[in-house]
Amino acid sequence: MGRSIGIAWLLLIGLGACAPIQHEMVLGTERLKPIQRPVWPSLPETPRYEYIGQLHGVSNFRITGDESMRTTQSWLYWLAGIDPDTGFDPERNRDLQRPVSGCVDREGRILVTDMGHLAVFMFDPAKGEFGVWRHARPHQPFLSPVGVTEGPRGEFFVADAELRLVARLDATGKPLGVIGQGELERPTGVAWNPEQHILYVADTGADQIKLFDREGKRIKTIGKPGDREGEFNSPTHLTFARNQLYVSDTLNARIQIFDAEGNFQQVLGKRGRAMGDLSRPKGVGVDGEGNLYVVESFYDHLLIFNRDGQFLMPIGGTGRRVGEFYLPNGVWVDLAGRVFVADMFNGRVIILQFLGGDG
Repeated sequence: MGRSIGIAWLLLIGLGACAPIQHEMVLGTERLKPIQRPVWPSLPETPRYEYIGQLHGVSNFRITGDESMRTTQSWLYWLAGIDPDTGFDPERNRDLQRPVSGCVDREGRILVTDMGHLAVFMFDPAKGEFGVWRHARPHQPFLSPVGVTEGPRGEFFVADAELRLVARLDATGKPLGVIGQGELERPTGVAWNPEQHILYVADTGADQIKLFDREGKRIKTIGKPGDREGEFNSPTHLTFARNQLYVSDTLNARIQIFDAEGNFQQVLGKRGRAMGDLSRPKGVGVDGEGNLYVVESFYDHLLIFNRDGQFLMPIGGTGRRVGEFYLPNGVWVDLAGRVFVADMFNGRVIILQFLGGDG
C-alpha cells in the first residue's frame, strides 16, 4: 500500500503540473429552482428572505473540469488518502464543529471562527479555495477565537477570549502581531471603522468596549458595569454600519447603539418573553437598508427589526431543519444582502438572501 501511495503522489504531481486542480463551492441548493427554496414569510405573503444554502467546511467544495480528468484525479486521490470528491486532505481540512461568528471581506471571501476546531475557516467562492487558519501568533494557536472582522490593507482582526488579545492576520491568515495584550480581560466581538481607522473590541470580562487605533494603541474606553444607558453587562458581539456602532449588551437583554466616537445614541429591544423581545442577544448585523438582525440565542431565533427599531419578523425555532437553529451565535451581512447565521450547535452557517421590501 505504501508503494501505491508513493506512485499516486508522483502521478498527482505530474498531473497537477499540466492540469491544475480546480474547485467550485456549492451550498446545497444549486439543483433547487427558486420556487422550491424556503422563504420567509411563507407564501402567500410577500417573501422578504430566501434560503440560499449552508456552509459546513471542506464538504462545500467539489472538483470541476473535464469529466475524464476528474475521474482520473478522484482515483489517484483515493490511492493517496485524499478525499476524492473535494481534493482536500480530510485530516487537515475538516468541517465546522462550533461556528461562532464571521465576516465577508471585500474580495467576497467568507471567514468563520470555530470554537470546536479553535481556528478560523476561510471560504473563497470565486477561486474555489478553502483554508483553516489556526494561529494567533507564529507559535501560539488560537485558544478561543470569537469575533473576526476585516481591517485595513486586507488584514483581519480576530478576538481570542482565552488569550486575552486581538490577533492581526494578513490576507493569507499569517499572524502579523497582536492588539490589546495586557489591556483586555475577555475580548469577544470586534468591529472596524474604515473611515476613522478605529478598532472596536467588546471586552466581555470588563463590561466595556475598548477602542484602538490601527497601530494597536488604546484611544478610548466606553462604559462600565451596569444597566443604565452606556453601561454594559457582558457585551459580546459588535458591528459597525451606517457610521454607528451596534453592541449586543447580552446580559442586559438589549442592543445599544453608539456613534463612531463612542457616544451613546439609543437602546433597542427589551427583556421579555414575547416574540421580538430579547433574553440573550448575541450576534448583531445591519444590512444596506438599515435593517437590524439580532440572534436571540436563548430561544434559537433570528429577529429582524427595521431601521427605526420596529420589530418585523422572526426566523427560526429550535431544531436542525432548514429555518431552525440550535444555540445560534453570530450574524453578519455582506454587500449583496446575504445574511449569514452561525448555527453553533448544528455545526453550520445558514445563508439567507434579503429580497428587499419595506418593513
